[in-house]
Amino acid sequence: MNDFSLPNPHQALEDSDQPSSEHSTVVTTASVASISLSVSTLLSTASHLISSKTSTSTSTASSLSPFPSFIKIPSQISSLCNLSTASKPRATRSSASSALSAFPLQAPLRHFPRRPSDPNNPAAIRRCTIVWFRNDLRVHDNEALTSASNESVSILPVYLFDPRDYGKSSSGFDKTGPYRATFMLDSVSDLRKSLKGRGSDLVVRIGRPETVLVEMAKAVGADAVYAHQEVSHDELKTEECIGKAMEEEGVEVKYFWGSTLYHVEDLPMPVEQMPSNYGGFKERVQGLAVRKTIDALDQIKGLPSRGDVEVGKIPTLLDLGLNPPPNVDGKPATNASLTGGESEALNRLKKFAAECQAQTAEKNKDSIFGANFSCKISPWLATGCLSPRFMFDELKKNGSRTTNASSKKKSDNCMDWLMFELLWRDFFRFITKKYSNAKKITAPVQACA
Repeated sequence: MNDFSLPNPHQALEDSDQPSSEHSTVVTTASVASISLSVSTLLSTASHLISSKTSTSTSTASSLSPFPSFIKIPSQISSLCNLSTASKPRATRSSASSALSAFPLQAPLRHFPRRPSDPNNPAAIRRCTIVWFRNDLRVHDNEALTSASNESVSILPVYLFDPRDYGKSSSGFDKTGPYRATFMLDSVSDLRKSLKGRGSDLVVRIGRPETVLVEMAKAVGADAVYAHQEVSHDELKTEECIGKAMEEEGVEVKYFWGSTLYHVEDLPMPVEQMPSNYGGFKERVQGLAVRKTIDALDQIKGLPSRGDVEVGKIPTLLDLGLNPPPNVDGKPATNASLTGGESEALNRLKKFAAECQAQTAEKNKDSIFGANFSCKISPWLATGCLSPRFMFDELKKNGSRTTNASSKKKSDNCMDWLMFELLWRDFFRFITKKYSNAKKITAPVQACA
C-alpha cells in the first residue's frame, strides 16, 4: 500500500494554479479596490473562490482532503469582521418572529384606532346610540333618527312618559288633560308601528329621562344619546340634568334642531339678539332659505343585542294617573275624534294640500275659516308628528305657484296664509328659547330633582 500524505492546506492553496505575474497584478489591484466594497460582497466572493479551489484539489488529490478551516483575507476587512467559513449562520429576526406568531398567546396585540369624536365623520361608527324621542314623533325629516341609524351599528329608540308632565299643577289643574294624553298615546303607538316596519322598534317607559336613559345606556353599552332640542325652561333643565348624568358615564349627548320651519343656525342673528316683536322678526328672516327636508329611511338599524331590553307596553290613561274623557250620550266628545300619529298627519296634509290647489281666489276664499277654520293640523305639529319643513315642501309641490314663507306680498291663496301661520309659530318657538336661555343664565344653581 502506498503512503498517502495529506497536503498542507496553505501549500495546496498556493501551489494549485499559480497565477502569472500579470494575473497577480490584477488580483493585487482587485484586493486593494475591494476595500470599498461591502463586507457581505467580499465574503460571498471569497467563499465562491474557496469552493472552486477545494473542488480542484479534491479531484487531483483525494476526496478525503479536509476543507480549509480558514482563509486569509485583507487586514482591512478582518478588522471589521472576524468570521470563519465553518461558523454556523445566525437565525434571522424574521425566522424568530415567525416562530412566535405561530402561538396565538404570544402574538402581538392589535391596536385599533380610536373612534373619532365627530359623529359627522363617516368613519365614526358607534356601537349603539339611544334615540330619545320627544316632540318629534315621526320618521320623516328626523335628523336625530337618521344620523343615529347612519352612524351606529345598532340604535335603541326610546320614548319616555315623564311623570312631571302629568298629574296636577300647583294651581290644581291637570298638566296634561285626558284628550291630549289620548292624542299622545295614539302618536306613540303609530311611531312604534312605523319603526317596526323599518326593522326596529320603540322602547316605552314611564319615568324621568335623567334616570331611565342612564340605566338603558349602561344596559346596552350605548356610547351616545341623540335627541331633538326643546325650548322651554323646564325642558332645558331636564337636558342639563341628562348631560351631567351621561357625562359621568362617558356617554355623549348630541342635540339636533327640527321643530321650526327655519333652522336656528340659519337665522341672521343669534337667538338672544332676535327682535321681541313679530314684525321685526319677519323683516330679519325675509328671503331666508328653508333647509331641505330629510327623507324617511326605508330601513333602520336594529336594536342592540346586549342588555336584552324589553320594549314594554304603551301605558293607558289610568297608568298616567288620568281618567278617561267623559262621554256625552254614550259618545265621545268632539275633540276625541282627533287621532294622533304621523300617519294621520300625512293624510290630513295631503287632503289639505289638494283643497288648497283646487281653491281659487274668486270662490270660497274664506273656506279655511269658520267652523272648519284652519286645517286643524297644529296638534300634529306640536307633537312633532309632522315636520314644518315637510309641510312647506308638500304645499309647494301641490300649490299653483311657489311661495315664500317670509314674503311680504299679500295674497288670498291659502298656502300663503298657512306659510304666514308657520312663520308666527317659528317666532313663538324662538322667542321662548330666547327667554328660557336668559332665565337659565340668571337662575340660581339648583339640584336636578
